[in-house]
Amino acid sequence: MLYRLPPIWTIQSITLVSIVALLFSCQRPSETHTDAWDSTTFYFDWNALASQLVQRMRLEPGEKVLVVARPGKFDPIIPLLKDWIEEAHGEFLGTICVDSTNSPEAWKTPFTSIAEGSSFDALVERLKAVDIAIMLPGTSVSDRPYAAMQEVLRGGHGRTIHFHWSGAYTLSGSLLKVTTTVDSIYQNAIFATDYRRLAELQNYFEEFSRRHGIRVTTPQGTDITFALKDRPVTKQNGDASRDRTRYARNLIDREIEIPAGAIRVAPIEETVEGKIAFPKTEWSGETVTGLVLTFKAGKIIGMKAETGLQAVQAELKAAGPAGYAFREFALGFNPLLAIPTDSPKWIPYYGYGAGVVRLSLGDNTELGGKVGGGYVRWNFFTDATVKLGNTVIVEDGKMLQ
Repeated sequence: MLYRLPPIWTIQSITLVSIVALLFSCQRPSETHTDAWDSTTFYFDWNALASQLVQRMRLEPGEKVLVVARPGKFDPIIPLLKDWIEEAHGEFLGTICVDSTNSPEAWKTPFTSIAEGSSFDALVERLKAVDIAIMLPGTSVSDRPYAAMQEVLRGGHGRTIHFHWSGAYTLSGSLLKVTTTVDSIYQNAIFATDYRRLAELQNYFEEFSRRHGIRVTTPQGTDITFALKDRPVTKQNGDASRDRTRYARNLIDREIEIPAGAIRVAPIEETVEGKIAFPKTEWSGETVTGLVLTFKAGKIIGMKAETGLQAVQAELKAAGPAGYAFREFALGFNPLLAIPTDSPKWIPYYGYGAGVVRLSLGDNTELGGKVGGGYVRWNFFTDATVKLGNTVIVEDGKMLQ
């Protein structure tokens, strides 16, 4: 049998202050995770992971499921996914390998064999038959099947699960190698998150942020405000069902991240006002300190730095107009992906942990914004304070209880 979700939490009434009090109930108290950087006790529970992924899909009978993969350490999950998909009365179409020189024979089916030999346009047409695709670790938008499936999603059909198993960063924003400690925290987040409660929390956050607007400050000097109005708020709550796509308003509403935890939104560009003060970061491969960017109507109108200003200027100039535009606000809600309390501190899964803020630059069309150009830069803030109107939701990087 597939794993079942706990009974839905019933809310009789709620206030803005009580929203934040609910956050830590998204963690089941019987589950824990390690903060040690080099865990030696971890093992993958492949069958349970496959079960959870299929549970997240909430398949309707006959839905067609495709796996997109690169050969590697996640190979053991593929036959288990097939078993769970079929038990849930879905149709398993097979596994498309993104590495044409190393495609396992066991992965091939009539569907995937035809798809792998198609032109890009023909592949897009072929993938319109897919109801949901699972993007396994090692695949990316630079791979033809991945990019073709995104074209299908942009056309208003289907959905994908992004099972990246990456996105661990240093506090300064450098990508980290995935260790057994990262494995342990990610797997535990998938198993232990209460997805229903996480979804309800994010729904109420959306409601109040639309009503009151958002202000973000940091000890370094960030002070920026913006309004959402009618912009789509993508809630990465782990719901990969067909029902979710009925309300999809942008590309990433159809791309469901597992593990779950963040809300993402492109604010109305003209409402973005203030400044972002950065911690030590890298731009154009150089370390930059004391950087402050000033925004008016969503555009950078001034910049200064203690060191490395020329590297910032070079990166933004190369990016073109998109480099000077505010992209998105993202806020993590999952306490199981919060920054570990032990050293060395690091940022799990793209900042999806409770209290982590992203203030990004560049192209926001995938979020429903107006800035094109292709350039994207994510900027993480782990000590931010977030206010909705006069109510503090996050203080110094911590979700309030």
